[in-house]
Amino acid sequence: MTTKTQVAIDGPASAGKSTIAKIIAAQMGYIYVDTGAMYRAITLAAMQANLIQVGQTAVDETSISNLLANVQISFAPSEQGQLVFLNQVDVTEDIRQANVNSLVSVIAAIPAVRTELVERQRQLAATSSVIMDGRDIGTTVLPNAQVKIFLVASVAERGQRRFAENQAKGIDTDLTLDEIKESIARRDYLDSRREVSPLKQADDAVLVDTTGLSIDQVVAKITDLIKQKIG
Repeated sequence: MTTKTQVAIDGPASAGKSTIAKIIAAQMGYIYVDTGAMYRAITLAAMQANLIQVGQTAVDETSISNLLANVQISFAPSEQGQLVFLNQVDVTEDIRQANVNSLVSVIAAIPAVRTELVERQRQLAATSSVIMDGRDIGTTVLPNAQVKIFLVASVAERGQRRFAENQAKGIDTDLTLDEIKESIARRDYLDSRREVSPLKQADDAVLVDTTGLSIDQVVAKITDLIKQKIG
């Protein structure tokens, strides 16, 4: 491609952002940038360094900032999907566990973390046509993206999706559906009220509600929106 295309997909947890972004990236030949995985990887690194543990709502931000210099995050394709590496160690499944889920919003709210990862994400977008999903892509990371989508779904449906995904992957199978819904609602609250880059719809983003829609239906809808915007 001679012109780099930027597609930003924002929305709350378990709205289907990553699933949809991966499919569209493969179909359209874009690079998929999983920003959520990047924040999860930082969270896991902080846990491994004993800088945060389950139940904490505040951390030593200086220690977390110092940790960033020693954290390398990379992605690689595989037959099972995109793999996530933390300092060259495969953490694809580790970063999806309940303990990381419960802490990622705390780490993501730290200004130094957001500044560092936003810069890394912008560097990726400057070299390739990308589709990037997260909480603040259209508002902060890629404010000039040609296409901006804000993907939502009801808490009930998002809880069902996360519960089914956990059961299929054999992770966090001890969590009840109600516990997962409560966790999602709590993360919505934290993400939308943090001081730095809160979760919100960009003024020029298109709202897409995935409640009751199949993956194929959402993919088709967003693909049409992309084609309308960029031809």
